Amino acid sequence: MFELLKSGGWVMIPIIMCSICAMGIIGERFWSLQKKRIIPSELTKPSAQIWQLVRAGRFDEVSLHHLRSSSPLGEVLAAGIVNSRHGREIMKESIEDAGRQVAHEMERFLNTLGTIASISPLLGLLGTVSGMIRVFASIGQHGPGDPSLLAGGIAEALITTASGLIVAIPSLVFYRYFERLVDEYVVIMQAEAIKLIDIMHGDRE
Repeated sequence: MFELLKSGGWVMIPIIMCSICAMGIIGERFWSLQKKRIIPSELTKPSAQIWQLVRAGRFDEVSLHHLRSSSPLGEVLAAGIVNSRHGREIMKESIEDAGRQVAHEMERFLNTLGTIASISPLLGLLGTVSGMIRVFASIGQHGPGDPSLLAGGIAEALITTASGLIVAIPSLVFYRYFERLVDEYVVIMQAEAIKLIDIMHGDRE
């Protein structure tokens, strides 16, 4: 395996670095974007304690701190509860502000993963060009008669191209997957926030 990677030339170094970075991001996002961590079931059930407290109007600082630190959804709902006394519009704006911050946090590293998916094939193409340059340089110096002199450049061209695609394809797949997952979480959070607003201000419309 090492000899195979070595045959790819210097371009393999950034490709390998991209693969390591991509694997780290994918693993971290899989862990961080678990549904139970973003949208705990105990915050979405109608019988959950949070909705009982909201309906009773018995939220205190301890409850709010616990809600805010429990999950991204809890952070959004806590922002709405804190500003509920200022009216429906202010409450809605505070929820939207908190939602934007939460969405930004959920999208962390996704731009990097998307960049890796974009540049990895280009690095592979760069390796292809470098390998072809070696091939033509060998032909210019020694002529086309000895295939062994051409093998190194051809190997570099093929290995870097394949390696770039091997890194880019799963990076792009997971980038799209995580983007879609974040969008789904945002939609669920919006629904829960609307429910909160309706409970606290619906009767005042």
